[in-house]
Amino acid sequence: MANCTQVSEFVLLGFRGGPGMQKALFLVFLVLYVVTMVGNLGMIAIIRADAHLHTPMYDFLQSLSLLDVCYSSTIAPRALVNCLKDDRRVSFAGCASQFFFLSLFGTTEAFLLVAMAYDRFSAICNPLLYPMSMTRRVCGLLVSGSYAWGLVNAVTQTTMTFRLSFCGPNEINDFFCDVPPLLSLSCSDTSVNQWVLLGLCGFIIVGTFLVVLVSYLCIISAILKIRTVQGCHRAFSTCASHLTGVCLFFGTVFFMYAQPSAVSSLEQSKVVSIFYTVVIPMLNPLIYSLRNKDVKQALKRGKRKLSGVLGLWISQSSLESAPNHRGSWVDT
Repeated sequence: MANCTQVSEFVLLGFRGGPGMQKALFLVFLVLYVVTMVGNLGMIAIIRADAHLHTPMYDFLQSLSLLDVCYSSTIAPRALVNCLKDDRRVSFAGCASQFFFLSLFGTTEAFLLVAMAYDRFSAICNPLLYPMSMTRRVCGLLVSGSYAWGLVNAVTQTTMTFRLSFCGPNEINDFFCDVPPLLSLSCSDTSVNQWVLLGLCGFIIVGTFLVVLVSYLCIISAILKIRTVQGCHRAFSTCASHLTGVCLFFGTVFFMYAQPSAVSSLEQSKVVSIFYTVVIPMLNPLIYSLRNKDVKQALKRGKRKLSGVLGLWISQSSLESAPNHRGSWVDT
């Protein structure tokens, strides 16, 4: 350790394979990223444009879409570039920055899913008190609190990880800077980091998942008491989409960080990390919109408005381009 020379850059190995394999991976990442951006930005645009969707539930969905845009943009551009070039070096500061934002957005999404579960719990279990309990101020506090917890975890993890000594190999066996491969490269004692990682994962992943699980158990119990078939079906439809998103997110994150072998099984974790960093942000708009009648109706209203605007513009353009026969007759 006395002769240790701190590395100034890392090398992201990504996925192994020849040029053909790298081009195929580039196309896969590109398609996933484009679909993610279009889907999430489209969801944000629909919610902001339609007054019928200006409710707490859709405010949370809008925040979730924004998080997915930021989360994917932290990963995908670098992965796309690395698929097309041999030089995959990333500076020490660049790796730390990517690590910080990944921790920030990932933790924030976990707590935002808790806020969304609380919103559905209040709407279904206490419908009469819902307008008073879930005001715009409360929504803002819940979203701000999610970002605050994300910031605490990101600062803690980034500070502890990048204060370690990296004086040996600098090749990260992944396509982004993450905790397990970085800890495997450090020449310092990482036992404290691993215990902190385990503790934070236990608090954030397991804790938030248990809160969401209890909330939805109460919601399902309340739904079963609904006497009308239409009301019961609507409530189940909304909760089913939320539960799908929750299970996908927490399932993959728990596999990555909460299992004891997460640090050693880097190759397996690399494949799983694609799912929760790229695939889930792409699927979220589909999960929360395809089974949602309000979003479908908002899309229909948007199409009618767009058709009306285009029709008016075409009619005005045709009138302006038409010859002025009266003026021509007077001139002659």
